[in-house]
Amino acid sequence: MSKINKNVDNNRDIITSINPQSPISEQYRTIRTTIDFKMADQGMKSLLVTSSEASAGKSTTIANLAVTFAQQGKKVLVIDGDLRKPTVDKTFKVQNSVGLTNILMNQYAIQDVLQRTRISGNLTVITSGPIPPNPSELLGSNAMKQLLDTVTGYFDVVLLDTPPLSAVTDAQILSSYVEGVVIVVHANQTRKDGLLKAKKLLDQVNANILGVVLHGTEPKDSTSYYYYGVE
Repeated sequence: MSKINKNVDNNRDIITSINPQSPISEQYRTIRTTIDFKMADQGMKSLLVTSSEASAGKSTTIANLAVTFAQQGKKVLVIDGDLRKPTVDKTFKVQNSVGLTNILMNQYAIQDVLQRTRISGNLTVITSGPIPPNPSELLGSNAMKQLLDTVTGYFDVVLLDTPPLSAVTDAQILSSYVEGVVIVVHANQTRKDGLLKAKKLLDQVNANILGVVLHGTEPKDSTSYYYYGVE
């Protein structure tokens, strides 16, 4: 398990981009390195980041991991798989008129919705696109599987943001399509029974759980960070 302290800003500024030398950014690089070793060892490229409940720090974690992978020189793609309450467009400050929904509905080709970010030329995003009436059905379609198969051929790391596991089945569905899953939990918020339920849901689809990131911890001092390994 890896920890991120509670001094991470609640706004949508990405700390690893605006202050890469901060102790918090170092925490994210530590998590990235651990995940990177596991992905390399298992030959993985696609990773899903989810949580057992809302507001656990899932989207913050995936954004900062994306930046740290890009800073490492890897070609990174972030896909907003939350077709209910998307955030990737706001986090990376890009438009969201077209995106994942349009690809899955065969309205646009993948290359037509890829957006480079201002943060790094190595970091590309696919936003959610218009919110559809049937998110679970779209995400569970063969088109979604084909999309992931295609983009893992072009990018070194593909990170997929999803709704919380407790809310809808979307994350459970998508976890069976990717090669690894990381669960984000929040100190003093995530309940043990909720986390156990989330793990059970992932186990039902034989998801490859790489580990847990604990978000919102209290550091011993302003320069410390915690690393327990993603297991």
